[in-house]
Amino acid sequence: METPKVFESEYRFCEILWEHEPVTSRELVRLCSEKLEWKKSTTYTVIRRLAERGILKSENAVVTSLVSREDIQSAESAEVVERTFSGSLPGFIAAFTRKRELTGQEIDEIQKIIDSYRRQE
Repeated sequence: METPKVFESEYRFCEILWEHEPVTSRELVRLCSEKLEWKKSTTYTVIRRLAERGILKSENAVVTSLVSREDIQSAESAEVVERTFSGSLPGFIAAFTRKRELTGQEIDEIQKIIDSYRRQE
């Protein structure tokens, strides 16, 4: 199953959901009012839209995610790489590191990821 597209404001909503789930819709209204300055109607509209797209479910006024943070981040990252760098991950990394110096820890983490893929070959 392809991960559904999540827009910026929806992602901020999902961050709240992931942090508190399972959570009642009433509590989500309170949290979204506090953290996003949303009205009650906005929160319920987003819950309905995300449920229709299979990103979350709302049963008996309890909301839980159906798509993980990691799945959303992976899909969004792949879309950026495809759209902006013609699918070239090395091109993305080169552009990213031109404006931002990597720490030793970040380099080590990236190297571990590369090493794990090499072992899978």
